[in-house]
Parts: sequence; C-alpha cells; structure tokens
Amino acid sequence: MDKIKQLIKNSYNNLKTLLLNVLNWLWLKLDVLLVKVFGEEKVATFYKRLDAVKATYWDAKQKVTDAVDQRIDRESFYYAQVKRLWKGFAWIVFAGCFYIFCIETNFLWLTGEMPSVGELQNPKLSQSSEIYSSDGVLMGKFFLENRTPVKNYKDLSPYLVNALVATEDARFYQHSGIDYRALFGVAVGVMTGASERGGGSTITQQLAKNLFKTRKKEGVAKKGVLGYVPGFKTLVIKTKEWLTAIKLERYYTKEEIILWYLNTVDFGSNSYGIKVAAKTYFNTSPDSLNVQEAAVLVGMQKATNTYNPRRNYDKSLGRRNTVLSRMVKYNYLPKLAYDSLIKLPITLKVNEETPYDGTSNYFKSAVAKALEKWADTSDVELDLYRDGLKIRTTIDSRMQTHAETAVQEGMKVLQKTFDNHWSGKNPWADEKGVEIPGFIDTVAKRTSYYKYLAVKYKNNQDSIWHYMKNVKRKMWVFSRNGSGEEQMTMSAYDSIAYYKRFLQSGMMSMDPFTGHIKAWVGGLDFQYFKYDHVSQGRRQPGSTFKPFVYTTAIDGPKNMSPCSQITDKPFEIEIEEKGEKKMWRPHNADGRFSYSTMSLRRAMARSINSCAAWLTNEVGPDSVVYYAHQMGIKSPLSAVASIGLGSNDVTLFEMVGAYGCFLNEGIFTEPMLVVSIEDRNGNTIHTFEPERHQAIKKESALLMRYMLEGGLEEQGGTSQNLWSFKDLFDGKDKYKSRFAGKTGTTSNHSDGWYMGLTSNLVTGTWVGGDDRSIHFRSGAYGEGSKTALPLFGRYMSKVIKDAGLEMYHPVPFEKLDSKRITKDFSCTSAYIPRTDTLYYDSTFVGSDTITAPVRPSAEAKPDSSKQ
Repeated sequence: MDKIKQLIKNSYNNLKTLLLNVLNWLWLKLDVLLVKVFGEEKVATFYKRLDAVKATYWDAKQKVTDAVDQRIDRESFYYAQVKRLWKGFAWIVFAGCFYIFCIETNFLWLTGEMPSVGELQNPKLSQSSEIYSSDGVLMGKFFLENRTPVKNYKDLSPYLVNALVATEDARFYQHSGIDYRALFGVAVGVMTGASERGGGSTITQQLAKNLFKTRKKEGVAKKGVLGYVPGFKTLVIKTKEWLTAIKLERYYTKEEIILWYLNTVDFGSNSYGIKVAAKTYFNTSPDSLNVQEAAVLVGMQKATNTYNPRRNYDKSLGRRNTVLSRMVKYNYLPKLAYDSLIKLPITLKVNEETPYDGTSNYFKSAVAKALEKWADTSDVELDLYRDGLKIRTTIDSRMQTHAETAVQEGMKVLQKTFDNHWSGKNPWADEKGVEIPGFIDTVAKRTSYYKYLAVKYKNNQDSIWHYMKNVKRKMWVFSRNGSGEEQMTMSAYDSIAYYKRFLQSGMMSMDPFTGHIKAWVGGLDFQYFKYDHVSQGRRQPGSTFKPFVYTTAIDGPKNMSPCSQITDKPFEIEIEEKGEKKMWRPHNADGRFSYSTMSLRRAMARSINSCAAWLTNEVGPDSVVYYAHQMGIKSPLSAVASIGLGSNDVTLFEMVGAYGCFLNEGIFTEPMLVVSIEDRNGNTIHTFEPERHQAIKKESALLMRYMLEGGLEEQGGTSQNLWSFKDLFDGKDKYKSRFAGKTGTTSNHSDGWYMGLTSNLVTGTWVGGDDRSIHFRSGAYGEGSKTALPLFGRYMSKVIKDAGLEMYHPVPFEKLDSKRITKDFSCTSAYIPRTDTLYYDSTFVGSDTITAPVRPSAEAKPDSSKQ
C-alpha cells in the first residue's frame, strides 16, 4: 500500500514538474512573440508595471498578515478549528458559485443548456394553427398539442385563479419564484414521513418546467453529461427550474405568470391550455368557468389521467372537493358555499377536438402540402403544428358543405347501384367482365401487415396466409351505405376485399377569375381513405380532354370555327407501339359510324371519337400537347394519336384549372388554396397571388364556351342528363343557357368525369375505383354522364338553393355578338339523321336511380364519350 502511495506521489510530482516546464516554455514563447509584435521597449515597460503590481499585492498581503497577527493568537487552541471552518465555508461558497456558473454556461457540456434571455423575454409556446374559410369560419386546426392561448389575464375566471393559487402555491404572491418555507416543509416531511406536507414546487417553477421542457430535453448538448448520472440528474433539473423561476419573476408580473402557466399545462383529452380545456370538458370559455368547474380543472394538475372526470369520475369528484377545501382554508371560498358545492355532481359538456375535426380534411391536407412547398422554395421556416398561424383560405364553408353533402349523397346511391350491378361477383374484372384471378392476393402482398408477417415467419406462406385470411377480429370500417362507420368482424384479407369494392370520388369547384378554390372533396372519408383524388390521383380524362383538341383547331393555325364541318366516319392511322408498327382505328361508343357531316360544335357535344381522332391528326398531337400545357395541364403528355381521346393521365386539379380559361377570356389562372398567412400576433407573413397568363385568344375562349354549351343544347349532347335536375332550370330564364360542360368516360368504364361550367364557377367531378380494374360492365351505368355528372347536378342544386351564395347562382351566359366575333358560330348542322332506328340520348337509362329520361329525338345518338 505504501508503495502505491509513493508511486502516486511520484507520478503527481512528475506531472507537476512537466506542467511547470510546459508553462515556462509557453511563457518564453509568448515573451518572444510580444517582443516581435510590440517591440522590446513596450514589453520592458509592461514587465516593470507588472512587477509594481506584484510588489503592491505582496505589501498589502503582508499588512493584512501583520494586522491578523496583532489581533489573533495563531497558537490558540481554537485558531486551527475556526480557520478550518472558514476554509470549508469558502470552499462551499466557491463550489456553489462554480455550480451555478456551470448550470448557467453549460460548462464543458456538464449540465445542458439554459433558456436564453431572448427565450425568457419572448418564450415560444407550441400553439395550434387555425384554418379559416373565405367567409370567416374556423374550418380546422393543425396541431401536435391542441392549444389556443388566452391572451389577457382579465379573460380568466377569478375562481380559476383562486383555485390554482390555493391548491398549487398558497404563498405565490409573497415569494420571488422559490418558496423556501415550502422547501423546508418538504425536507421536514421527508425526515418525519409526513407526506401530507406536499411538494415545494411553485407555480413559477412549474411554468419553467412546462414552458422550457426542462425534463424532456435529450442529447448531451441539451441535457448535459450530468443529466445522465443518477442522483445528479434530479439536482440539475431542479436547479435549472429554480434559476429559471427567479428570472421569470424578474421579467413578468404575477398575473402574467399565472396566465402563462394556465396556457402551458396539459389537461388530457388532447387539450392543452385552459382555453381548449374549458371547451373540451365544459364547452365554455375560461372567463365563464364557475367555481366547481374551475376546481375540477385545477385538480387535474396533480395527475391528469388519474383525475380526468371522463375516465375516473369518482376520483375527479374527490379531487375537486379537495381543491374546494383548500380554497376555504385560504379564504377564497366561504365555508357555507363549500358545504353546498361538494354535494353537486360534476356536469360535463364534452366537446373534444381532434386533428380531423371540422370539414374538408382533404382540403386541409392539401393546404399543409402547399404551405410546406412554399416554405421550402422560399427558404422560410414554418411549423404548422407549433407556430400558431392563422391561415386564410379560399374555401367557402357553405360551398364546401354543399360539395361534401352532394358527394356523400350521390356516392351512396351510386355505390348501391354498383353493388347490385356486381351482385354475387367480384368487381375486379377485365374488359370482358371476367374476374382477374389473384387480384386481392396481389394487393395483400403490398400491405405492411403482409410484409410484417413475412419477416416474422421467415416468408413461410402457410403461416402468412393463415394470419392474413383466417385470423379475424373486430374492427371499425367505413360503412357501405355511406352513413359513417360500423363495426365488423373480419380478417385482414377480408378487409382488403371489402374496401376494394368501393367506388371513389373527387370534386373541386373554382372561381375561374380569381383562381380561388371554393370547394374541395378529395374522397369519401379522410379517416378511412387518405388518398386525395383531386390532387394526387392521376387518371385518364377520357372525352373531357377533347376540348383541348377543339381549342387547338379554333385557336391554332387551322383557324377553324364552331361551324366548320366534320364527318363521322372510320379513321385509321399507323402508329408505333413498343417498336412495332400498328394500325390504330378508334371506334365510337355505340360501335357504329353515321357517315354524316356535322359542325364541330355538334361533334364535340356528342363526343364522337372518330371526329376527335381525325381532328387530332389534322392539328397535330404536338399542338394539342402545347395547348393543354398552356392552359394549365402540368402532367407529362405524350404526343400520340390517341391524345385527343384522353389517353394521358392527368389530375382533377389540373383539369379544373384548365377549363377556367374558357370562362376567363382565355386567361389561365392557377387554382389557389391559401390567401394569406398570419403569425400568432396577427402580423401578415405572406399574401399569395395566383399565376396568370394568356393561354388562348379571348375570342377562342368565348367560342369554346359556346361549344361546351352544346352538350346540353345539341340533340344527343352528352351533358343532357343535367336536365333531370329540375332545380337548375326553374324560373323565367328556363330555356336560356346557364350551364356548359363535358362528360368523359375511359376504356372499360374505369373512370367517369364531368367538367361543369356556369357563368362564374368551374366544377370538376371524377368517379372510379381505386384500381382501374374495378368498374361497371356497361356504359348504361358507367359513363361519366351517369356517375360524375349527377354529383355536379346535386352540388349546383344546393348552391342555387342557398340564398347566401347568390353571387354564385348561375346566370345565363353572355350571348355571342356576331359584330365582335370574327368567326362563324351561328350555324345549322348538316347532320342527316338515320331513319332505320330511333336513337335516344345517352342519358336515357330506365334503371338509373339518379337520371331521368330526356325527350327522344330522331337525331339523338348514344354518348360517344368513351374511347
């Protein structure tokens, strides 16, 4: 042992000698450097002054020593003990100061960071961002912590403040952040076992903990090395809270501290802060809380879950009465009132909010994506879930409600028709209606649950499919009758097949002049179907793409007019597909050609494929691509012969924006979601303006709008199912044109589209399965005029009936003036009707539950909207 001590001593001396040598060497080097920089004379003068300071110091020290020797007997018995005590005290003071220094500066990353002066003076509280409609309605929130702070102390109920002080910090108005009496009481309680003395944490300390998350920080830089050492961790955290509390008392008044505290605390049930909590539990505001309600909320702070009145009523009631008794003890409540109040039950009026509350969840998701994209491109830091932003949107809450209701009602009927249509069979089928073998198996293999089972059971197919198909459990699913959700017992495999039988839908309505989107419905129900069929879903548009071909013919070098003649006859062209040359021969929806000559207006109104294919070839597919892009289609387009029949995938969002050109004098206006963003203090961060450019000539836009009116006016027009919605045409202007539009149906009836126009709205609707293999088997049910158009009809009927939306009520289109329009538009079609068979408009389907028959005509022909 002595050898070890001697070894340690020698090592210490050697290290000490080495350090002294190093310091001497460094001092010599420093001396040389000083001479080079300042010169010998200045360095010599510096050393003389340094020697003078040293001499003064030693003289002063000697005088102090002499004075002590004159008054104190160093040989006294008590001298050594007193000296030892003073040294110990000095070291304790030094250690305490050094500890505080380490806490404040995070010395050597020992204790972790402390709030800066800026953070203390302007603390940033996580706050939910609110989304407002154009008519001022709160439509939803973005939040991780659902919090809307109270901004004024006067907006707090006096009962709430008194209950808080009496229960959490009785001497709140006497201390300066730390209650030393309470701490002493805690110490006594620990030593004596008297747990009823409670804790010593003040409201200000709790605010420091809540506001700066002192106990939740992770990482060495934030938590410090000592934050990971048992025992030291608690001491460091407590010290941080004490120091922060003292600083908070310096910067804020007592009222401000209480307000901050009540805005930070968690009340459970996804409610943060007193404002949200008052609404969640009692559907009231903080200034309207009565004494028993205030006592319930304050009582929850001891243990949010334990004393939650929704989960543990009896415990919450007991805790409430404890808070009331504390109010009596500190003279905030008369004893007589207490005796009456403790007999009352807790009366809850629950109004809990979730991130999916409110309407238009698809729209809210789109808003989030748009703002995140803008923030990235603009290099702006934006946190929708914490920054407490006010987002002003273009949506009209009334039109949004009408759109959602129209889709819900229409799809409920259509889904029933679809289920009856496929009764006893699975709807995933090929063009001949034959079920695709292994379809659900293929889908199942793409699910996360299948992949999880594959890993767990090492790709043993028997085990995987056993759990996929045979293990059933209760689950909540979206109801097939369109009335919310219902509970069913099924396996994972069953649930996949269940959901694949649903038809999906999307609707978007836009003001073409401002670009403001007034309604956005991305699907059936955001909770169960997150995929947004307005902005995410790219599908073939079918015949709704044909207007781009006709626009190219009228606006482009061909310089055609609505009265230019075209013949419905077979068309063929040689194309190259995967390196192989083929002949492409498009057919019409009815499989026949009339060989009749007609105007462009009638050909588009009837949606005749042969005419659109021939016209595409005349103007050139490249030109069609150019015009489509000019008008707002941003999806990749292949310049192929079939482009005019809608063979390229596009989004509903793009199509609505592009059709806006026909109403807005040829000007493309980018559809926009957000008008402005404000910070939590009401300062405008950014105001948005849509992109605009002249896409086509004004005259061409007017003529194309007139062409689209033909869908209702021309005999056999594919939009004539709209006549079955009588609410749209009542009044003295019954026969004046108020609507224009275009249907679209893709091959195999996989997609049904309708693009509807009024004088000041463009509305697009889409209907189809999640997979293109899910579809109706015939055009009698699956054409756009039967699936998508009725949704538009329902929506516009509701808009028209809403007196508050008069500005969006359809009015007759402005008549074209032959004096201002250079091209011929007042023409009589040269179409010669067939006499051997009587044709009805494509909208005549006796078994359709939505549509009604249209007056038959000898000239009427079936819908040609399908490729």
